[in-house]
Amino acid sequence: MSSAARIEAGYLLGLVQEGVSLEMPQSRPMPQIGPRCHELRVRDEDSNWRIIYRIDDRAILVVDIFKKKSAATPKRVIETCERRLKAYDPK
Repeated sequence: MSSAARIEAGYLLGLVQEGVSLEMPQSRPMPQIGPRCHELRVRDEDSNWRIIYRIDDRAILVVDIFKKKSAATPKRVIETCERRLKAYDPK
């Protein structure tokens, strides 16, 4: 991820932390991963990056970051996010 893309991602995550509700084209909901989960969309020089995050009461959880290579979110990414959130959430 280029420096410019990292700066954009940080800026957008900062907006989310401040309570701004981002919509397309910057972000979209990802209910297939879980409630309050979203996909942040960051364009880079020659790549598209996705940051999966969840909005909790006291935190923004960054669950995964990956380079987008196909139209659909890969199943392995969804499974990884579900596993990480399950491990994070209290029993």
